[in-house]
Amino acid sequence: MTNQSPSYSGFNAYDNDPLLKLVSVSMSNEAKNGFKKLGAWAGSADAIKLGALANQNPPVLHTHDAKGERLDQVEYHPAWHALMRKGVDTGLHCSIWREDNVDKGHRNLARAIRMFISGGVESGHLCPMSMTNASVGALVANQNLLSEWQDKILSPSYDPSHKPVADKRGVTLGMAMTERQGGSDVRSLQTVASPLQDGIWRLNGSKWFVSAPMCDAFLVLAKTENGVSCFMMPRILPDGEANGMRIQRLKDKLGNRSNASSEIELHDALAYLVGEEGKGIPTIMEMVTLTRLDCSVFSGGLMHTSLAEAVHHTRHRSAFGKKLLDQPLMERVLADMSLDAVAASALTMRLATAFDRSNANPQEAAYVRLMTPVIKYWTCKIAPALVGEALECLGGNGYVETGNLSRHYREAPLNGIWEGAGNIMCLDLIRVLSKSRNILDAVLDGLQEDLGGENASKAIDVIRTAAKMTIEDPGSARILIEQLALTAAAAELTRLGAGQTAQAFIETRLGGLWRNTYGMLDTRYNSKAIIEKNFPAW
Repeated sequence: MTNQSPSYSGFNAYDNDPLLKLVSVSMSNEAKNGFKKLGAWAGSADAIKLGALANQNPPVLHTHDAKGERLDQVEYHPAWHALMRKGVDTGLHCSIWREDNVDKGHRNLARAIRMFISGGVESGHLCPMSMTNASVGALVANQNLLSEWQDKILSPSYDPSHKPVADKRGVTLGMAMTERQGGSDVRSLQTVASPLQDGIWRLNGSKWFVSAPMCDAFLVLAKTENGVSCFMMPRILPDGEANGMRIQRLKDKLGNRSNASSEIELHDALAYLVGEEGKGIPTIMEMVTLTRLDCSVFSGGLMHTSLAEAVHHTRHRSAFGKKLLDQPLMERVLADMSLDAVAASALTMRLATAFDRSNANPQEAAYVRLMTPVIKYWTCKIAPALVGEALECLGGNGYVETGNLSRHYREAPLNGIWEGAGNIMCLDLIRVLSKSRNILDAVLDGLQEDLGGENASKAIDVIRTAAKMTIEDPGSARILIEQLALTAAAAELTRLGAGQTAQAFIETRLGGLWRNTYGMLDTRYNSKAIIEKNFPAW
């Protein structure tokens, strides 16, 4: 059969991504060699097949065994375990906490690159990777617990067995926050914690959305007499008995089908207090902030791999006498999409770098606090539209389940919901503005310096005006958050020296033109050059 694009496999997801190579230029050779090795795996037919199999064969819940005893176990397809094993071997679950020289000075950035590459293969298994990594941020508030679990968290071994932590080679951790009556409003939760002895508490209640329920422990929010508190709840007790966590059912989700997400009930489940009693929300927010970074990275990786496949297809498919890529309309669409995809990649990597520098640099700490919700908002919002447009580039080949794009399209909205939907990100931004104007000023000073030129002061003035308006009218916060994201993306592309990609992004995204679809570039921009620069042929 002629005029079909070859299989989308056999490429290197790191070597064929100029942005990733650019942001990692100052990292160790060992780290970059690791990226190349992972990139070769991610572009292989075997890896892509694993992603498909894990989603075509979703997990199955077994609530009881053959004798009618509670079992509460989820059975996963072997492809899921293969992906999990690869993720743990790559350090996706913990590498920012390891003391080694490979990623020194760039631990969050290096992990973000690995997560970005892995997300192009399959997104579901990255959920427990993200939660395990982020859980350490909360466990710092209980050093005894952290020291007890840390070696198993940092272990390079994936161990899916149902055993107490002391008997396992490695562990994964999850979180259980939301409840049916409250959703994102965790202050309305009804799960109750009652003290026992020796720092042990008893939890009773229910949770509405608990992903990866076979994790070895969960960070749980529950009420005490002193308010909402954070607890660590093992799934299996030290004596080998199941803790009081009962899985009611698995969610039948739109996407992310490889990953089990469950509704649970807690019946006298035993747990340990993490942080101060009554300070559970700020304690678990240490975990949430890190997972919000990951949501941004996942969305960036999903957009990149979807667009890369669309470009690959149009390079080989002909219509109306030309390759699709040479058709003026298709060329403009792909170039326009490239601007957003590359900007999202640059922005998420800039945020990861800020995490690396935040302890020693107040301006970088301000960037983390202000821009985490902003970047999560924007990258997660643009992902569904961009992936949908990429799917359309493949036509019917993109709409069938035997391809990759239909799975990516169903996956695309998820990160906009996990760890806070768009309005929650806006509320978080408002909270920052209300508490400290200095944080906004510090970030804007950096953006203006990076953006430079005559556009800089005008763009920053727009943000200052929007910030003032948001304080007076919280309902307008989406205007501010989007302007902040676009300006920060433009600034980072400029700082990285992205040339005509940066210039086209600035003129089309900061120019005030209302754009509802892709393909709006005009003849001022060399669309073909933008595509070839950011998505080179292989």
